[in-house]
Amino acid sequence: MNLILLEAHQCESPDHVISLDLRQSDHLRKVLKVTPGDTLKVGQINGLKGTARVATIAEVVTLDQLTLDQAPPPTLPLTLILALPRPQMIKRILQTVACMGVERLCLIHSSRVEKSFWQSPAATDSAIREQLILGLEQGMATQLPSVGKYQRLRPFVEDSLATLTQGKHGFIAHPGQHYIGCPSLPLSVASVLAIGPEGGFSDKEVDWFSNGGLQPIQIGSRILKVETAVTALLARLYPA
Repeated sequence: MNLILLEAHQCESPDHVISLDLRQSDHLRKVLKVTPGDTLKVGQINGLKGTARVATIAEVVTLDQLTLDQAPPPTLPLTLILALPRPQMIKRILQTVACMGVERLCLIHSSRVEKSFWQSPAATDSAIREQLILGLEQGMATQLPSVGKYQRLRPFVEDSLATLTQGKHGFIAHPGQHYIGCPSLPLSVASVLAIGPEGGFSDKEVDWFSNGGLQPIQIGSRILKVETAVTALLARLYPA
């Protein structure tokens, strides 16, 4: 945990004393081994970064002397369309998505995504938000990605994709030597990137996205795990 993230209501505490949650408190006590008077790096979710002082240490750690006066790192102007990963993988992927600064995340269904994945505890709104916050704390950022969930792929492509891609570059990652390599974009250029599940999108699904304006791209002949592909593609698409 490189940054303590605070909810908006915590930063507006009338007595200027902030009580952290149990997860954050345990980490500060057991891992960072803070003592009263220590200064910590903090940030407000979707707001500024700054510092706060450790006031008391008990089961719940409290902070005071909060100062928020630093801009967070810029987000990537990217909408990531991601086939819902397996439950055992989604936590790490969500943390990576937030840590690397993705602005918007669309979790979608596809023919190679098992329907049971949507009923996993890891796919609930609260669980997704928790993992995104962990990623932000790792990356010392504050901007929480917006998240949409779409359990029917074709209606998503037909009804939502055009709005998402308007005025943006659109890409779908899919292995194939006949596809162009992943481009590199400056942060001034917004884009949409679709990444499939284990085994990739089906050819029919690739056609749907292609007809919807997404250009197929690839990053080599090797078949990567989703968590590896997400990291590699984000780093290649926005290298700065």
